[in-house]
Amino acid sequence: MLRTGVTWANMPTEMIGCSGVTCWRRLRDWTEAGVWPRLHEILLAELRKAGLLDMEDAAVDGSHVR
Repeated sequence: MLRTGVTWANMPTEMIGCSGVTCWRRLRDWTEAGVWPRLHEILLAELRKAGLLDMEDAAVDGSHVR
């Protein structure tokens, strides 16, 4: 979506297994339910536990200002 500029309504159903509108609704619902921050926490914990998290290579903010 972000890379191609395709609208949710024009998302190919065969590519994702549901309509683009359904995909958008799930994204909205998961965002409202706080899924993404929790998933991020779990992923970091798993990487830390496996010894694969190196904070020397971490980026705090990826924005660029000119």
